[in-house]
Amino acid sequence: MPLTIREILKKVRKIELKTKGLSSMEFSGSYKTTFKGRGMSFSEVREYQYGDDVRNIDWNVTARSGSPHVKVFEEEREQTFMLLIDVSGSAYFGANVQTKNEFMAEVAATLAFSAVSNNDKVGIIFFSDHIEKYLAPKKGQNHILRIIRELLFLKPKSNGTNIGQALKYLTNLVKRRCTAFLLSDFMSKDYEDSLKVAASRHDIVGIHIYDIRETELPDVGLLPVVDAEGGTMQWVDTGSAIVRENYKNRFLENLKYFDDTFSRMGADTMSMATHDSYAKVLRKFFKERTKFA
Repeated sequence: MPLTIREILKKVRKIELKTKGLSSMEFSGSYKTTFKGRGMSFSEVREYQYGDDVRNIDWNVTARSGSPHVKVFEEEREQTFMLLIDVSGSAYFGANVQTKNEFMAEVAATLAFSAVSNNDKVGIIFFSDHIEKYLAPKKGQNHILRIIRELLFLKPKSNGTNIGQALKYLTNLVKRRCTAFLLSDFMSKDYEDSLKVAASRHDIVGIHIYDIRETELPDVGLLPVVDAEGGTMQWVDTGSAIVRENYKNRFLENLKYFDDTFSRMGADTMSMATHDSYAKVLRKFFKERTKFA
């Protein structure tokens, strides 16, 4: 049965309270240090003081006033953050308490609240094997609550995955440099070229989300398995060591492609399972980034 409005609001409120608290208590300071502004913007002109950089002297004002004046610049603090969220069929798998989709919602909400608390804009692209929905970058808590609602209750039109297309869409859509978090299970190998272009223009961070049951099959005999994206069902002999090994290798191959591809493009990555503490993984990420900020 479909959820009532009250049930939907209850779910949204639960994630809001959990992730807003995390972002304000744990990540606000490190977030601001890690993601500095885009550069320096002009602020004002004032009289020259001992120690000022002579390269900043405003010669026009100096000539008019008869005394040396310098231009003062300040860091452009405001930034745009984009969330690229995989809503393909495989995102709704979950063998534990949470599905990958629900886990992604909490991670994305934590990042979004961290951004708006620092006066940054947040936009979002939902994708499957095509662009499902786009929300333009905005500030404010109401915008984040809308994002959470969409994260939880968006009904994608397709079950397939095309990460490359999502990255192309970002590149064509956002012209000014931004930081983009790409959340997916990365069960494909079609995005190297698109990532190369996107990473040359934006700060791309890949967040690999997986369920522990995707890393290995249990030995429980014949098991009906449904392809979440293709919709086909087949019986799998989990009692076969070869079948279990092939299943595990497929996961490891996709993970290696993800790590290697992002590394070659100079893009950062995180990997977290739905039973992990995403707060711990994010904390480690911010700490590592802050070293080089």
